[in-house]
Amino acid sequence: MERMIFPNLAVVDLAKSTQFYRGLGFVENPQFSNEDAAAMVISDTIVVMLLRQDFFQQFLPEGDRPHLRAAGKEILNCLSCDSREEVDAFLENCAKSGGAVFQPGREQMPGMYSGAGTDPDGHVWEFMWMDPSIPE
Repeated sequence: MERMIFPNLAVVDLAKSTQFYRGLGFVENPQFSNEDAAAMVISDTIVVMLLRQDFFQQFLPEGDRPHLRAAGKEILNCLSCDSREEVDAFLENCAKSGGAVFQPGREQMPGMYSGAGTDPDGHVWEFMWMDPSIPE
């Protein structure tokens, strides 16, 4: 079986967050969604779990809490793209769907183009394209 990844993200407004991820082109899996959570399918091996903040809290040790919209970032989620244009489209859709552009698209180094956006709760998603014609 191929390994899968299920990033679990705390969200303030589940409906708003679900709409944001739909705006990026991801699909909700109703089998694993309810009033507390939404399973947003990115690929066959990546499913982002959006968890209402109080539901997310149940998975943390007593005293811990999610750091929504905090200035400090603990993780930058990175998603590969098929082209520079797809990177730019994701960034445009972040802004249109209730999130924001965190870092505009730019050439990071020869053959690597990326940019980043945030969802409504401040979770950062980097979108990256690597030119396959650049020799290693």
